Amino acid sequence: MLDIENLYFSYTGREPWLLEDISLHVPKGSYISIVGNNGSGKSTLLKLILRFLAPVKGTIRCEARRIGYVPQMPSRDHAFPITVAEVIHSYGKLLRLKSISVKDVLSVTGMEDYREELMGNLSGGQHQKVLIARALMGRPDLLILDEPSTGVDLASQREIYGELSRLNREKGLTVLAVEHNMEEAGRVSSGLYHVDGGKGHLCSVSHYIEEYIKKEGGHVQL
Repeated sequence: MLDIENLYFSYTGREPWLLEDISLHVPKGSYISIVGNNGSGKSTLLKLILRFLAPVKGTIRCEARRIGYVPQMPSRDHAFPITVAEVIHSYGKLLRLKSISVKDVLSVTGMEDYREELMGNLSGGQHQKVLIARALMGRPDLLILDEPSTGVDLASQREIYGELSRLNREKGLTVLAVEHNMEEAGRVSSGLYHVDGGKGHLCSVSHYIEEYIKKEGGHVQL
């Protein structure tokens, strides 16, 4: 589905590299979580995959027909007068979809009863569910998320990750997510890609916990 080979990137176009010799294979139907410390380049890697940025060296090959993207949750303007339905309709027009059933789109994440609600009145979890439903419009075969649980309460986190896991297992949706929530990432991911010091490698959940979490004196309950 996605192959990255020997990728180098810095905002200056030269050393020191923010990302150095990055290679990653994301098979079709997999669920890969990108993990690492703040500032390690995880979100930058997503921007390169999405073509928001261009690598200095290396290649990115993506076979996805359509990519759905859920950005890191921005600060919200609670006074901005836009409804959930309007968010869905506007994105449908952007995708040039011929017909849109707002109820059907939102039912994927259980938000169909909130379609006339103002976005600013939603909780963090509800807001994120709308963005995930929006990203799934047009039936993407690759879903990319940047820290989907940021600003989301614990109960909503479980619901969101449960839905992402279901879509991955039952629909074959390939998922690639930048994560800081190791407990949920550990439950749903088929593999982890650890970015550290500008370099990255695939590892199992258990290996990441053993080598990187316990070493720092932390604890993750899976």
